[in-house]
Amino acid sequence: MESSVLIAGSILVGALLVVVVAALGKAGREKMSRQTEFNETDDAQEPEAATRRQRPPADRAPQHAFRHALLAASLQAHCANVTCLDFSSNGKYLASCARDHTVRIWSTKDFLDRDHRRLCADVERDHATLVRFSPDSRAFIAWLANGETVRVFRIGKQDDGSFVFEASPNDFPRQPKENIVNIGVAETGNFIMTAFSDTTILIWDLKGEVLATINTNQVALSYASISPCGRFVASCGLTRDVKVWEVCFGESGEFREVVRAFDLKGHSTNVYAFAFSEDSCRMVTVSKDGTWKLWDTNVEYRQHQEPYLLRTAECQVSEGCRIALSPDARVMAVSSGHSVAMFSTDSGELEEEFYDVHSEVVRDLRFDLSSRYLVCSGDHIVRVFHNAPGYRAVIRDMEAMLKKASTEDMHQRLRQQIRDAQSALENLYAATKNYTHIHTDCL
Repeated sequence: MESSVLIAGSILVGALLVVVVAALGKAGREKMSRQTEFNETDDAQEPEAATRRQRPPADRAPQHAFRHALLAASLQAHCANVTCLDFSSNGKYLASCARDHTVRIWSTKDFLDRDHRRLCADVERDHATLVRFSPDSRAFIAWLANGETVRVFRIGKQDDGSFVFEASPNDFPRQPKENIVNIGVAETGNFIMTAFSDTTILIWDLKGEVLATINTNQVALSYASISPCGRFVASCGLTRDVKVWEVCFGESGEFREVVRAFDLKGHSTNVYAFAFSEDSCRMVTVSKDGTWKLWDTNVEYRQHQEPYLLRTAECQVSEGCRIALSPDARVMAVSSGHSVAMFSTDSGELEEEFYDVHSEVVRDLRFDLSSRYLVCSGDHIVRVFHNAPGYRAVIRDMEAMLKKASTEDMHQRLRQQIRDAQSALENLYAATKNYTHIHTDCL
């Protein structure tokens, strides 16, 4: 136990130092770049180039100004509101889709750079409203708004090293049902899910054949998703519970059945949304009753074990709000309207609030797989935040371990890790604040 905490502490300190160094470098590069741009404006410019700099593209919405000490990046490429986000299972990429007929693939290692590399997949004669990576990160599926179906895109690499997107020649069978709520690909690669507001969830094989149909009996669905482990499908709607099913397959991969696993009951009115931890052992729910709840879902439901309610806390909510749980389950984030709040799952206390993050209602909210970043979308910009509450949570864990350390060597190592982590966290705030100041002055 002590060695695992020391390892976690070392990883934390290392990650924080990388973030701080990158943020400081970002500030310096931004300052130099801005100065260069100002110097260049004194020189003669080609008329066409000058016009292009002065007049923004006609199809872009006015940029929404937002600044915060924990804002790591603003990803800008879409010219319409971003409706969905998804991280690849290898943690290297973030996918975003919008009504501009494109799906963008961003490199997560570039979040702290001034230039954010991305790839663009065109959605011909339609646009995607939802996007999800395949388990091997070599493909993604998208829900087509006009076609009312799932389309598969494969990501290939050409001889010159460039990437190419190839759409499957055959889309899934059209589903002219009520509004789509969500889609998903099981991490096991065994099935794909589509969920609709009319309480229908369809379980598909990878070839587009329906394996099972679930009627959730929740009046109208507000959210549904597949658990990160790939075993479960869950949903919530105009009822006070979250229902969870297991999608069962045989040892040779053949589909068997969908069975009811367990329910999360405890809210006094309908549940807006929920999220899983990376190991699927924790879930969080948020309800119209103005509370969020943390659950222990690591149970043997076949032995009639029920999930355990671990914590209940109050939060600001609004219809359509979204919730996210960090992969390590230390931090919960919830959106309300245009704003986002972050809570400690250990204490239930509010730790960070970001007001008016987007000019539109927050549509999606996710942590990256390393628990370093929180990303959200609402307008045409994707915001990336440092997960400072997550860093503070690990520091608190190390402080608790320090009280139980059995040797002087362990004491010294933990104390040094705590000092390094606290110093790095303080420098992160200073570095991002310095960057924001430079960026503002140069606008």
